[in-house]
Amino acid sequence: MMVVQAATMDFYFGRVSKKMDVILQIANELAVASGKVQAAVKLLDEGASVPFIARYRKEATQSLDDTQLRLIEERLGYLRELNSRRAVVLESIENQGKLTPELAQAIAQAVSKTFLEDLYLPFKPKRRTKAQQAREAGLEPLADALLQDRTLMPEQIALQYCNVEQGIADSQVALDGARHIIMERVSEAAGLLAQLREWVWEQSVLHATVVKDKEQVAEKFKDYFAYTEALTTIPSHRALAIFRGWHEQFLHLHLSAGRDEEHALHYATGLVMQHLQIHNTTRPADKWLAETARLAWKVKLLTRIDLDLKQRLREAAETEAIAVFGHNLRDLLLAAPAGAKVTLGLDPGIRTGVKVALVDATGKLVTTDTIYPHPPRKQWDESIALLAKLIQQYQVDLVSIGNGTASRETDQLVADVMKRHPDLKFQKVMVSEAGASVYSASELAAKEFPALDVSLRGAVSIARRLQDPLAELVKIEAKAIGVGQYQHDVNQTQLARCLNAVVEDCVNAVGVDVNTASAALLKQVSGLSATVSENIVAFRDLEGAFTHRSQLKKVPRLGEKAYEQAAGFLRIMGGENPLDASAVHPEAYPVVQAILAKTGKSMQDVMGQSKVLRHLNPEEFVTAEFGLPTITDILQELEKPGRDPRPEFKSVQFKEGVETLADLQIGMRLAGVVTNVANFGAFVDIGVHQDGLVHISHLADTFVKDPREIVKTGQLVTVKVLEIDVARKRIALSMKKDSSSEIKSRTNQPPLRNNPFAILK
Repeated sequence: MMVVQAATMDFYFGRVSKKMDVILQIANELAVASGKVQAAVKLLDEGASVPFIARYRKEATQSLDDTQLRLIEERLGYLRELNSRRAVVLESIENQGKLTPELAQAIAQAVSKTFLEDLYLPFKPKRRTKAQQAREAGLEPLADALLQDRTLMPEQIALQYCNVEQGIADSQVALDGARHIIMERVSEAAGLLAQLREWVWEQSVLHATVVKDKEQVAEKFKDYFAYTEALTTIPSHRALAIFRGWHEQFLHLHLSAGRDEEHALHYATGLVMQHLQIHNTTRPADKWLAETARLAWKVKLLTRIDLDLKQRLREAAETEAIAVFGHNLRDLLLAAPAGAKVTLGLDPGIRTGVKVALVDATGKLVTTDTIYPHPPRKQWDESIALLAKLIQQYQVDLVSIGNGTASRETDQLVADVMKRHPDLKFQKVMVSEAGASVYSASELAAKEFPALDVSLRGAVSIARRLQDPLAELVKIEAKAIGVGQYQHDVNQTQLARCLNAVVEDCVNAVGVDVNTASAALLKQVSGLSATVSENIVAFRDLEGAFTHRSQLKKVPRLGEKAYEQAAGFLRIMGGENPLDASAVHPEAYPVVQAILAKTGKSMQDVMGQSKVLRHLNPEEFVTAEFGLPTITDILQELEKPGRDPRPEFKSVQFKEGVETLADLQIGMRLAGVVTNVANFGAFVDIGVHQDGLVHISHLADTFVKDPREIVKTGQLVTVKVLEIDVARKRIALSMKKDSSSEIKSRTNQPPLRNNPFAILK
């Protein structure tokens, strides 16, 4: 037997450990040619980043995009972890002397961690169970006998196993021990467990009820005090709300295997009986085994499956929530930049005053101050005078106002500046201040502004994030930006991995000015570590601005590999070579020279000249090293060098006189900005210190499956007020073209129900 086992082990390690098997599995799952996957995996293993592969190695992967590459990267990690765990499981069972060829084959073919663990369950070290105690008392032969000969009388055969010294006083004790052994075997049968788990997943219903005497303290979970829903239809936001209520001990959770629990018990017991090959109960042992099957389901299998499926529901909900956070973060990072304009940042406050920070067109801090226009000091006129003086003295183009406490009052203050000083030509913009306080207290902010008070650093961030949201927001931990749903309830490792990938993709999609970028922004560039990024900043501070990309090779610890990865994403504006300000990689500069030779024109006569470039045939410039996809990209980049994928800057103007919930009226149409997009709808800031919810059913006049098809974070929208619940601080909005009939029908309705925003925050 051991020779056969060893042969099977050799088969496993010779087959599954090969990289090709992982590649084929990924290719099948993602419906991508295996050659493309193999090329992508090779590049990833060599240390290439996803943005680099997507942009500059299209020939190798046959133009896989960043989304496909991220999926490949994710599945590659999962399958390699699976293979690593597989090896551990095989070794453990081998060391126990229990590995059979059939088991080794099943383990080799397991395609998920769940099924692999099901296979390992009987061999996994565990606490001393009742079944284990029964084995130690010598009752396993009794269990085997009853399974093998169904004509046996259980009570009579059990008398042979009575042993007072082992605690087996009578036949009933012996039969109980045998039953525990069989129940444990049944509960560890991988095939049966998988079958029952999937059946329960499809049929089960989750019930939530409020914990007795906690109705008042659990008010925010009111929608789940008497809640029932099929497991497969529970959306992610509701699942996470329920689990939060359960975790905080406000809710009880109960999973029933079906809406008719008696029918579910009968069906599940039937499957267990089938597994035990019980076809009738006319024979004495069959009748006893049938009861064993029923107890195995109720006591062992259902308990395990209950935990498994709740975990599955939670993991699925977390995955969806993380994806939502990633989508929202991407939209926020790629929001339109106001550009290089002198900006005055205002961080509103009431008692502590409004913090003022003025930055020049490059984002460099010029001056700071604090004004007290609001109660208790009420220095309204003095504040207007100071702001007007700063705006005039430094020729301010933009005033950026944080949207937190006292934001509308501060917005009114700036509006008064405009009225009293019509000669001052500037624009006021309300911006999200999410994460500004986190940045203010961070080590990065302390290093950037060591002598500046923490409270004033937030105003600097508010000013800069209007100029360039991407460059400023990368300084803040993505989780603190606040565009997710239930972000503190999800797997933090997975969340960080997703958000880091989003930040990396966004930064590299836009490109980075190497002469102005902070170390925090530079470290998001493909191939650059935090140390190398700081070295770049130190090098330019010492040597002056970079004038050409090749100078980057002189930066300490920026080697050839890092240069290859980063160079195409680093821009040098106004340098010696115009191509250094574009997305054309230095390795492809010879291609541009060939294009210039073909046209007989200079670089200045070609870059940005559509008429010249569109008449060229890309295929004429294809070489062994650079294929058609790269040539096409180069020509597009030459046509619009350094193009920014972000949209044109626009700002929302909130309705004057509407500053609190009390100012709202049913039917009022307002301008707003989308602050968050969830699976159930979108939250919109309409300037009243409380975001309103446009439910998915009110995003458009037609059916909407995914809110992100209609709106994205940062988008300017026009909404109509449907409902106002001042007590619960809830606002229902609509983006439908005509919501008048809906408003009329809902005016006398109870307040909003099942609004997850109350818990989401």
